[in-house]
Amino acid sequence: MSLLQRVEPQLLNGALIIIRTLHENGYQGYFAGGAARDLLLGRDISDIDIATSASPSDIEDLFPKTVPLGKDFGVMVVVINSNNYEVTTFRSESGYTDGRHPARVGFTDARQDVHRRDFTVNALFLNPITEEVIDYVEGRKDLERKLIRTVGPPEERFEEDKLRILRAVRFSSQLGFEIEEQTYSELLRRSQELTAVSQERIRDELLKILTGPHPSEGIRLLSECKILRGVLPEVDDMDEVPQPPEFHPEGDVLTHTLLMFDLSGGNLSAVLALGILLHDVGKPPTLSVQERIRFDGHAEVGARMAYDICRRLRLSNEQTDQIVDLVAHHLRFIHVRDMRESKLKRFLRKKNIEEHLELHRLDCLASHGDLSGYHFCRVRLVEMDMQALRPDPLLNGNDLIVLNLEPGPIFSEILAAVEDLQLENKLTSKIQALDWVREHYVNAVG
Repeated sequence: MSLLQRVEPQLLNGALIIIRTLHENGYQGYFAGGAARDLLLGRDISDIDIATSASPSDIEDLFPKTVPLGKDFGVMVVVINSNNYEVTTFRSESGYTDGRHPARVGFTDARQDVHRRDFTVNALFLNPITEEVIDYVEGRKDLERKLIRTVGPPEERFEEDKLRILRAVRFSSQLGFEIEEQTYSELLRRSQELTAVSQERIRDELLKILTGPHPSEGIRLLSECKILRGVLPEVDDMDEVPQPPEFHPEGDVLTHTLLMFDLSGGNLSAVLALGILLHDVGKPPTLSVQERIRFDGHAEVGARMAYDICRRLRLSNEQTDQIVDLVAHHLRFIHVRDMRESKLKRFLRKKNIEEHLELHRLDCLASHGDLSGYHFCRVRLVEMDMQALRPDPLLNGNDLIVLNLEPGPIFSEILAAVEDLQLENKLTSKIQALDWVREHYVNAVG
């Protein structure tokens, strides 16, 4: 069985064009990194990186459409049939001074190139024409042993780039591999050194953990390795925080959150993944024991904490707003059957209502199991089309001016009140709306 049969044909064809062109012109060219690893594991791949003996200038000469992504570091992008392929010249690196960037980069051969890479399972080359595996560091054995091991001494690899501490956890959890003993010991020793890494790089690696396969295993390992305390202390605080057993028989707050990830099946959007992770982040600071364990106001407190976390991780404004909204409103489903029609419709027409629904579904399944609120909303959404949820406005500001009302904050109040009545089918025409405003505002003011 060919290693390549699981690759999407257009993606594979473009990569083979690049490899054949390199070979025909006297250069080596191999699939590298995650593409080689995942093909050997029989996993699907969505992108292909290529390593070559050709220099960046050679690559520019060989291919009509290239982008110098990092030409000084030997990194070029070759565009074939709208697919982008990162094509990197074999290189060596040395003189790391900032825990990320090498002071010196030189072009070299394939054997030397693998020694700059992080883990042995990511240091394999695959010739897609012959399906020959080029392995200088026993990476294939580590694939068979299901082992994450650094290329060379772990203290050197982690010193070169401290983000590799997080990457080790990601590969371990997502591949289902153990971390080799020396690598694990060094990871533990350096777990707090991630403070030297930019928040943007930490964010990107965390999101890969949360949105890939087996996110709960990644979070568990982050906690076990004392990494979670450094990068997301608010989430680490959720561990062993008790919950009322009548509502949460599954256990503490972190256990509940991880169970939600398990039930989700993985491959979540970044917004939903962080919504799940942070939906109960307000419970530790609001914990009280009265007639039972309580977390009064935890959704509101959690929303403020989620905002601070999103800002710290340099998430976009749009992502931040959606995540905070998920956290702030995750308890609203308790009351959906008692809501006024206008309030319910405003809730169900939220831009990210599908993520609200999925968060609520997982929240219920990971606790008491009562999905009645979820099913109620699903039925109402089927019953109502978008016109019912977001009808064309009956009035606007100009209509209120015609009624001799003075523009100001009261306009928003009036238009919102008119829309509420419209959503409840109590006002159905512009004439009715104008009459209602005259009765409740114009005559009242007069």
